[in-house]
Amino acid sequence: MKMAILVNVYRNNQKNVRFLLLDLLVISAALYLTATFLFPTLAWGGVDIGTYIVIKTISFSTFGFLLKIHKIDWRYASIREIQRVIVALLGSDIILFAYSQAQYGYGLGSLLVFQGMLALNVIVGTRVLARNHVFDMLKPHSNQPGRKALIIGAGDSGQMIIRELKEYRTNVLNVTGILDDDPKLQSLYVHGVPIIGTTEALERIVQDHCIEVVILAIPSLPYSRRLALLKRIERTGAESHALPILSELATGKVSISEIREVKIEDLLGREPVQLNISGISDHVEGAKVLVTGAGGSIGSELCRQLIKFAPAEMILLGHGENSIYLIERELKALETDTLLHAVIGDVQDEHRLEEIFSMHKPDIIYHAAAHKHVPLMEDNPLEAVKNNIYGTKNMVNVSARHHVNRFVMISTDKAVNPTNVMGATKRIAEMIVQEKARSSDTIFSVVRFGNVLGSRGSVVPLFKEQIMRGGPVTVTDPEMTRYFMTIPEASRLVIQASVLARGGEVFVLDMGEPVKIVDLAKKMIELSGFTIEQIGIEVTGIRPGEKMYEELLATNELRADANVFEKIFVGCTRPFTSVKPILSLIEQLHDQREALIYLLLYVANSTDIDRDVERLFQSEIKRMTPSMNNMRLVDGN
Repeated sequence: MKMAILVNVYRNNQKNVRFLLLDLLVISAALYLTATFLFPTLAWGGVDIGTYIVIKTISFSTFGFLLKIHKIDWRYASIREIQRVIVALLGSDIILFAYSQAQYGYGLGSLLVFQGMLALNVIVGTRVLARNHVFDMLKPHSNQPGRKALIIGAGDSGQMIIRELKEYRTNVLNVTGILDDDPKLQSLYVHGVPIIGTTEALERIVQDHCIEVVILAIPSLPYSRRLALLKRIERTGAESHALPILSELATGKVSISEIREVKIEDLLGREPVQLNISGISDHVEGAKVLVTGAGGSIGSELCRQLIKFAPAEMILLGHGENSIYLIERELKALETDTLLHAVIGDVQDEHRLEEIFSMHKPDIIYHAAAHKHVPLMEDNPLEAVKNNIYGTKNMVNVSARHHVNRFVMISTDKAVNPTNVMGATKRIAEMIVQEKARSSDTIFSVVRFGNVLGSRGSVVPLFKEQIMRGGPVTVTDPEMTRYFMTIPEASRLVIQASVLARGGEVFVLDMGEPVKIVDLAKKMIELSGFTIEQIGIEVTGIRPGEKMYEELLATNELRADANVFEKIFVGCTRPFTSVKPILSLIEQLHDQREALIYLLLYVANSTDIDRDVERLFQSEIKRMTPSMNNMRLVDGN
């Protein structure tokens, strides 16, 4: 039992024990070699040098125990820790000097000085070597050294990754080489890992060295260069990752799937939208800004972006008390001079909106409140109408009555040739905004964009959840495509549009090429460290109201002079005289679900809205309800 306890103690402290034994060997050798070679004529008075070595080692061990020298983690050691070693050596030399003086009448001062300096240099040297992992070369390597990894970048970030991996002796990754474009660094080594070429040779090196993982470790790399490298890595078939990769990976505390992967938006094929900072500041700084849906994904990010421009006040309007509380608390933690107002209210309640506007008198409105979940709105069309159409109508009317300076409505690409209730209600809401822009002093505009990565209900969080559960990842159709953008990008576009607007515009973003949902699913699986075979992809079929593809503008909404800002366009939407007849028809059909759905899709897809609405009135739409029950539009046709 006692032997087992001793074994466990040794296992838990074996590094400290090794350093202690090494130190005792060093000071013994230093004393012996100094006396033998530097002071051979010294009279030892018949005293065996072994006695001095015993006294020296015992006294040094005692001081080392008191100063906890052999419990120091030398990876993080500083001058203070070196000072402890000096004190221990000096203390043991003083005891040895006192013993020699008392016993023989001379203290061997010169010998003690030389051997003390020798011992100090060797002991500190061993710590430096240990800190830099030189001793690791003497350790037996694992028969399974881990996945072969290549690091791009021999700077601070690259050497940090190598150092962490070597420090913890992980078997997760085996860094076999580094790429760097600096010609002066070629053929050098970083923590024992060779720099084997430049990024021009990426594909050849990945193939020649059978690289499985490529880590991009250059945080300062320009976006275009970063994007090009990531695409090249993807084409090699190697797994790509970006910083940070710290000790969690090296110690095995997390798996490859828990590293922060290359973000999906990095592979979408376009650069982030840049803002006209001065133009935005001129309008937002010192203004009273109201954001509806402020607790939602887009609304809350709008608040985070807007507060950077120092508005005098921000009114955070939302229906959910918890989400409004959370964004208010987050913004308060920034400790800005902007006065925050957390307001609970519903855009469907026009009377409540009047109270809010009368109390706070906002200058700029960002209308982000809406029902956006496509399948849910198919099942609850009247709720989509009430929130998206009448909620917008209430906001528009109250804003005009209170002479708000600017009003920006957030719309969706699903409003173009919609095949679902959500998209149709958003298109009619756009029309409400556009019509009011013709007769109001308030500058009304619409911003239309595609799917937002990471937002509530978006496909990316769903895929992540399914991968964490072990799969399968579900996609509705292998040919389905979508446009994607990030939440910060969407928010910046909305803010920029509020500055560019002159009244009645529908702004859209150049979102690059559409992305296949199945390709997005495959990439997320691979970035999570799994294979398609391990997780699996299941095709579930298109849900009610879904389209195979999305459009940002209908064909006849495009115009030659549409580009008004870098990557921002303004569309020329289908003309109409008034939205009032449409609202009247909706009122008539609000209690007839199928007829209401047909009406919304028919109007939103019409190429001649005034003519088609008049036809609906002439045909007495209520009596047409039975024949409409089986009529649905597909892909806007």
